[in-house]
This record gives sequence, C-alpha cells and structure tokens, in this order.
Amino acid sequence: MRIVAPTFGRRTPGPSITTEPAMPASTPAPAPEAAPENPATASLRPLDSFVADLRTLCLAKLDPSAIANSPPDVLVPEVELLIAEIANERRIQLNAREQRQLATVLVDDMLGLGPLEPLLDDETVSDIMVNGPSITFVERRGKVFPANIRFRDTAHLLNVCQRIAAAVGRRVDESSPMVDARLKDGSRVNIVLPPLALDGPYVSIRKFGKKAIDFNKLVEFGAMTKPVARILEICAQIRLNVIISGGTGSGKTTMLNAMSRLIDNGERIVTVEDAAELQLQQPHVVRLETRPANLEGRGEINQRDLVRNALRMRPDRIIIGEVRGSEAFDMLQAMNTGHDGSMSTIHANNTRDAITRIENMVQMGSMGLPLGAIRTQIVSAVDIILQVERQRDGGRRLTQVTEVVGMEGEMVLLNDIFRFQIESEGSDGRLRGHYETVRARPSFQSRISYFGLDRAWIEAIEAAEAES
Repeated sequence: MRIVAPTFGRRTPGPSITTEPAMPASTPAPAPEAAPENPATASLRPLDSFVADLRTLCLAKLDPSAIANSPPDVLVPEVELLIAEIANERRIQLNAREQRQLATVLVDDMLGLGPLEPLLDDETVSDIMVNGPSITFVERRGKVFPANIRFRDTAHLLNVCQRIAAAVGRRVDESSPMVDARLKDGSRVNIVLPPLALDGPYVSIRKFGKKAIDFNKLVEFGAMTKPVARILEICAQIRLNVIISGGTGSGKTTMLNAMSRLIDNGERIVTVEDAAELQLQQPHVVRLETRPANLEGRGEINQRDLVRNALRMRPDRIIIGEVRGSEAFDMLQAMNTGHDGSMSTIHANNTRDAITRIENMVQMGSMGLPLGAIRTQIVSAVDIILQVERQRDGGRRLTQVTEVVGMEGEMVLLNDIFRFQIESEGSDGRLRGHYETVRARPSFQSRISYFGLDRAWIEAIEAAEAES
C-alpha cells in the first residue's frame, strides 16, 4: 500500500491534521513569516522529494500480519522509531513532533480511515461531510465549519470508502456507486462515487454518540422541558405507538433512543433498520438489518421483508429505524395487531405532514386501498407523533407533541398537546421560547387510567402550564 503523508518542515508546510474550524473567509489569514534556516542543513529539509519515499520504505519494512494484529497505541511508537531510523539513513531532518505526527498518519491509514480518524475521535464533532479529496466540513453544536484535513488524492479517498463498505459486507464501485454503511462504533455512513458524484467521492458520516442520551440529558441540552419529558415518559410507559417526525439531522434517532430506554427489560424488542444505529439498553433485543443485492442483482432483503418477518418472531414491540417506503403498510399492520408501544421515525416538516407522508408511502406499495381505508388504518395504529427540529441557532428541539384523535369524515383529527413557540433570541444566539399546552382530555385517557398514571399526567400538564 502506498501512503502519502502531509509535508513536514518549515519551508513547505503541508496540510495539517488538526480539526479546528478554518478562519472565516472575511478575516484574511496573516501571511506566515519565513523562518531562518541554517544553510548547512537547507539541502536536507526539502521534504517534498523525500516524504513519499520515506513512507514507502516504512511500509516495506513492516510485517502486514503484525500490523493487522497490533492495536494503534502499540503500533504508533514502533512506526515512530522506524521513521527515525529511515530518516537518519536518508539524511532527512525530522523533529520528535514531526516523527510522531507522521507515525500517527501512517497508522491511521493502515488500520483506520486515514485523515478522518482525528475527526472521529473528536467528541465535539457530530457530523462529517467529505466533498471530494480536498474539501471536508464538520458540524459542531449544530453549526457547520470547514475542517482543515484532506486526502492526498481521489484514489486515497476511494480506498477509504471501499474499506468502510467492505467492513459491513457491502460494496461500492462504479456499478454500485451509492451505499449506506456503518462504522465499528455504529456511526452511520453514506457514500456516493463518480460518475454520480461530480467532484470525487462524497462521504457523509453521522457519528454515533458514545454516551447514551436519556430524557434528563435532552432537558439539559434544551431540547425540551422537564414537564414535557415527563409526558413522554408516560407515553412510553403506557405503550403508545409513537411516530417521531423531523428533517435530516434533526435528532429523530436520538429521540427514539431516549424513548426506548423506558421500555421494560422483560419485553422482547425487534428492531428493523437500513443501517443499524439504535442504542437499545434492554437485554432482549433482536436486531435486523437490510441487505443489498449481490453482483448479480439478487439476494436483496429490504425493510418490508424484515418487518414481515419480525411479526413471526413473537415481538412485544417492533421498532423501525426509519420508514421511507412501502414498509409503512406493514408498520401499521404491526401496530394494529397487538404490538402496542411500537415506534418508528419518518421525514416530515410537521405532524400533519407526517400523516400525509404515511398515506403516500402506503400507496407506494400499490395496495389498491382507498384513501379513506388508509387513514382509518393510521388512526387505529398511531397514537402520538413527536416533531423534532434543528432550528436556526443550531439547537435540536422537540417542537410538537401531537395525538392522533380520530376521524371526522375523511379528515384525520389531530390535537397538539404541546407546541413550542419562539419568543426571542438571547445575546448568546440561542432561541428562547415556551410550550403552549392544551388541557383537552387525550383520546388515550383510558390507557392512562389503566396504568394508574392519571395523577402523574395531570401534574405534568399543570407544571408545563406554569412554565409557560
């Protein structure tokens, strides 16, 4: 494998592997001052002509089997010593920092994902967006910044893409230029290759949170208030069927994970996902993941196949990571056949649009059902819809908690239990607002009474009213 490192040395500074946001375009960066250099060693410093050879020599002296079995923290010091030895033989001057940096980059390329490794290790980064070998952006706290990393060329980036796909038994090439995959830590990855991608391979990584997030954390982050969190806890405890709606990157999966933490440990849960990313903490979880077609175009297992099979696995609850097609009909069937407390996510702008989206997806399956019958299925199956949104201050918030009341003629009746209203913007740029509350008797009041949570529901609604 030929691996090219960043250029080191004072004369020709190469691309850094740091991940700090680049300086805004409106503020010109000061021109670097030329550092004085000893004429006697000047001829030893032009690393442009030596770095590629240095890396090739390092790789030639490393045992591939030893590399594969060595953890990065053990391999980096060994590679660092080898670099120092080769640099001395070739009369290339590298200080200790440069040797460690080059060793780290080499090991990241051999065992990891090359320039992406520092970003994956950075806990402040939630999304990584690679737009070709030389342009990368990251999201921190809801805001997008350029990241000062780069791949050495398109082939280098393509190699990383293929490594990601191969790790989960998938392939990505010109014949199959789009793939959804996941990393070892559970981070979700989408890859698009040329000719669909015009500027080189595109990679989008939604990082997997290392810390499980519950409602307490969401309240701490400002995603909701304590009374609203208490209402959602009750909804999970009384086994309501929940749809979580929102745009891309709005926090749907995070909300689904928080809701799922309240499921009883004695229940059997079957999850269905395109790329596994749910973080369920219960001991009895069966995880199913779709499979793409093979090289001959055969063997594909889609979400609809998995949902149908899940119904035969004696589940107490079925959780579908994201409904995006004709499997919506099977989801409704599951919710209507005794699997109370099932959950899923959907892309929609608000809770009313979520109903329309489900209708459209059922019709995509060519069921031949009239619209009235589809709406009746939705009303019977779905109890509550949660709308989450990434707002202009970068914050992800729960903006609507809506119950599905019933039908009036051909219209699905919805009732907003909570709706977030923006009031102002603080000096820190954060939006300020409150939840408007409706005290109407919920359509699932009988279930609240069945579980003995009438008083808890009323107290949570009263607390929310007091806050507003």
